[in-house]
Amino acid sequence: MSALLTCAVIALILAAALLAVSWLQRTRQSEQVVHAIDRALRQQPDGVGTETGELAKRSLRQRAAQMLESLGRRFESGALGQILLAPEDRLLLEQTNRNTSTDRAIYLGLRLVLAFALPLLLLPWLPPGGVRQVFSLLAGFAAGLLLPKFILGAWAARLRKHVEDELPLLIDLLRLLQGVGVSMDQSLQIVAERFRTVIPVLGREIHDANVAYTHGRPREQSLRRLAESFDNHELQSLVQIIVQVHEHGGAVQEPLRQFAERLREQRKMSMKERTGKLSVKMTLVMMLTLLPALMLVLAGPAVVSLIGTMAKLKGH
Repeated sequence: MSALLTCAVIALILAAALLAVSWLQRTRQSEQVVHAIDRALRQQPDGVGTETGELAKRSLRQRAAQMLESLGRRFESGALGQILLAPEDRLLLEQTNRNTSTDRAIYLGLRLVLAFALPLLLLPWLPPGGVRQVFSLLAGFAAGLLLPKFILGAWAARLRKHVEDELPLLIDLLRLLQGVGVSMDQSLQIVAERFRTVIPVLGREIHDANVAYTHGRPREQSLRRLAESFDNHELQSLVQIIVQVHEHGGAVQEPLRQFAERLREQRKMSMKERTGKLSVKMTLVMMLTLLPALMLVLAGPAVVSLIGTMAKLKGH
């Protein structure tokens, strides 16, 4: 029974892989037909050489990205796409500034390809037959399905940490620029253009917000991504201050100074809390590692002497 189940799982995986490969081949053939029709309609004799040169310059990474995008777009609108592109996945894509239709399709295609590729790669090293092989294949399927999400989550967590570290410097820069008489809009422009190497993550986000603002969006809407994407309450408060100053005007240097002091106090309390937790963890580590070695050093000679004395008494 287990052998039949194993064969069924393997056959299902192979059938899905063959369907994916055949669909990709058909997609590529249809794209080639479309390109040929375009060349014929344009009636450009040198178009063949130009397109051949473009295809030659296209790297393997770009081709793989296009294949993944095509596969992802096929399943994105269906039930499978809704499951694999849950709201938490979209939030992670938003935090990494990759929440576009192309990036979503590539992300979905990568999850599908890895879900079927990892079990096929593990198949030659697994023992034939048995329930163990079935569970190993299912584990490989789950690992391939979840691995892109784990990598994306780690990337988003790293960006959130960078935002948390860069926020005090951003507040100090805005306070300094406000102190010399620069308006809030000009301060944001200067921060985005001249200080992106100092605060790369927030500088990029402010640059994108400035671009959206110059294209006609209100300042509140242009800063919405900066306030909502990183799940940082201090950053949301700073965006509210910027929006209020932009709409109503007024002196903002003193509120920024108080906000920076409050933020530093919160960081000090957080560091004290982390230090307290770390001391408790180190106590447990010392009990498990240092205490046995210390007991061995202190009580070892006494135990050896006691064993020798007992041996002598037993000999007499």
